[in-house]
Amino acid sequence: MRSILGQSQLDDLLANREDINIHLQKVIDDQTEPWGVKVANVEVKNVDLPHEMQRALAKQAEAERERRAKIIHSLGEFEAAAKIGDAADIINLHPPALQLRFLQTMLDISVDKTTTTFFPIPIELFAPFFKENAAKGNNNPGTA
Repeated sequence: MRSILGQSQLDDLLANREDINIHLQKVIDDQTEPWGVKVANVEVKNVDLPHEMQRALAKQAEAERERRAKIIHSLGEFEAAAKIGDAADIINLHPPALQLRFLQTMLDISVDKTTTTFFPIPIELFAPFFKENAAKGNNNPGTA
C-alpha cells in the first residue's frame, strides 16, 4: 500500500483517489487470489504525512499563494496603466479636459484644510507684464 501511495503526487492522491483505489484493489487481488481470499472493498480514506512533509507542503502552498497574488497585482497594474493611457489620449484630443481635470483636482485637495497647496501657474500669464516692464526700460522681469 505504501509503495503505491508513494508513487503518486499528493495532489494526484487527493484528486484521483478513485483510480488509486482501483489500482490498490487490483494489486491486493493479485496477492490474495492464490489463497482463495477476495477483498471486497479497498478505500484510501486518510493519509498521515510526516511533519517534515507537512512543513514542505505548507511552504509550497505559501509560495503558490504569493505567486498568484503577484500575478493578480501585476494584472491590476497593467489594467490601470491601460486606463491612464486611455485618459491621456482623451485629454490629448480635448485640451480643455486637462484644465477641467486640474480644477477638479484643486477642488478635491481644497477639502483638507491642513495641507499646503501650491498652484502651478503658467508663466505665459505674466507675459504682458514682462512686456510692459521691458517697454518702460526695466530689463529685469523679476522686479516691478
